[in-house]
Amino acid sequence: MHKVAVVVEDGAEPFGLGSLVEVWGEPEHPEDRTPTFDFQVCTPRPGRVRGRSDFDLIVDRGLDAAADADLVCLAPKYGFLDHDPAVLDLVRASHDRGAYLYAHCSAAFVLAEAGVLDGRSATTHWRFTERMARMYPRVRVQPDVLYVHDGRVVTGAGSAAGIDASLHLMREEFGAAAAAATARRIVVPPHRDGGQAQYIARQVPACDAETLGPLLGWILQHLAEDHAVETLAERAHMSPRTFARRFRDETGATPHAWVNEQRVRAAEELLERTDLSIDRVAADVGFGTAATLRHHFSRVRGVSPQVYRRQFAC
Repeated sequence: MHKVAVVVEDGAEPFGLGSLVEVWGEPEHPEDRTPTFDFQVCTPRPGRVRGRSDFDLIVDRGLDAAADADLVCLAPKYGFLDHDPAVLDLVRASHDRGAYLYAHCSAAFVLAEAGVLDGRSATTHWRFTERMARMYPRVRVQPDVLYVHDGRVVTGAGSAAGIDASLHLMREEFGAAAAAATARRIVVPPHRDGGQAQYIARQVPACDAETLGPLLGWILQHLAEDHAVETLAERAHMSPRTFARRFRDETGATPHAWVNEQRVRAAEELLERTDLSIDRVAADVGFGTAATLRHHFSRVRGVSPQVYRRQFAC
């Protein structure tokens, strides 16, 4: 992935565009050793693009700038149900030639209108998921996730989830270390799983126990230990049922899913940065055996630990 093009239109949402620029449009930072890209912003009619929030954009490039992009991103706009035929043609052509397509927030409606989401799983901002499901019944809309990656098409839930989806793509193409370095530069968590809930309830029932923050930190320092719900609940001084409910409220995931996600992330780093055997990596991150590591790692990453190491080892 070398060239990244972002399509903006009248009514452009500044945060949506900015989240794409933060990941894909930054110049070289030698201290981070992160990849850089031929990043270009384009629009159907070059010139002034009306913004959403009291300022406009001046975009000099037309849609031809995206004709050979490896990744074509669609920034959200206010009138997201108004589709420019030229943008729809670009989406179809990019899909046909095998480019990655990423639609942030309500821009997923462009992909749906172009037909590239037919038969695929996708998401958009939670305010619009029911509308998308009604308008495009051939799209498998997932309303409660941060982002969906189906083939070479990625859709994000909007706002901060746009950064999560971009970091996910960064991780897929360049490995966990590059994604983590990019996240550190932006000052965001390096990874939120796409299946995490879009909306995480923060108003949890009153409880005398401390917040789960210290417990989560402890888990990360002790991944090799047993982390059954009963064991963690006891450490948090809660009943297993209360603990499981509160954990979901605060993290958007079940304890089992969250711990497995952290173990896969830790395995990625060890596979990239060390020459430890697969058995040793499995033991160090808490999966116990190489077979268990391969099962969970392949489910999340789509490749075996050995293949991942060959691709991303430093």
